[in-house]
Amino acid sequence: MSIKNKSVLITGASKGIGRALALLLAKKGANLSLVARGEIELLSLKAEIELIGSKAEIFIGSVADEDFVKQTTASIIKSYGKIDALVNNAGFGIFGKATEISTADWDSIYGTNVKGTFLFCREAIPHMKAEGGGHIVNVASDVAKRVFDGGSLYCSSKYAQDAFSMALRKEVRKDAIKVSVVYSGLVDTYFHSREEGDQRQAEYLSSQDMADAITYILEAPKHVVIDELMIHPISQEY
Repeated sequence: MSIKNKSVLITGASKGIGRALALLLAKKGANLSLVARGEIELLSLKAEIELIGSKAEIFIGSVADEDFVKQTTASIIKSYGKIDALVNNAGFGIFGKATEISTADWDSIYGTNVKGTFLFCREAIPHMKAEGGGHIVNVASDVAKRVFDGGSLYCSSKYAQDAFSMALRKEVRKDAIKVSVVYSGLVDTYFHSREEGDQRQAEYLSSQDMADAITYILEAPKHVVIDELMIHPISQEY
């Protein structure tokens, strides 16, 4: 299914996977709505997309802020009239012993990784229903299916995001709304303590690999839904 002229909302769009996805969809003619907290990065991305010849609206704020999410959604509907696809890509990790995790860290991780996904889904779904369908892609992690020492906070947030997605899929399937979840392994992005492009991450997935995978999901035929996609670099055991 062609993504051309589709209204696509991407969170966490200023860097890494979100940025690569925005540029790829722009080349395919999508009308983009880009959400992130980095104003400078979003402005630069918007300019690059417009040079490609596509449209991009930017929204600077936190996905955990309910008022921001509501205002952003309303603005997108005013600009484009619809939301065909929502990619919940915003997310980050804090790692360490459970006994050393602060309440602020807990709230911050769950605010972005879980609440942000919920808020944008809640606001987008009524508009998708009105259009007779839509597509939600939630970018999770392979740690939504496994755990590791020091990952109690991050892993549990991704388990929660995944459970929400699975239940939501059952809820909205009858409305012709697809819900897909991408579970990625190691990706060479700013997410890690090293800089993106660090040679020690040369065998990781690239942001472009992830953008290609998400685009593949979005371009599936109308009658096809890719419920789950697990993706790893071949060098990573799972």
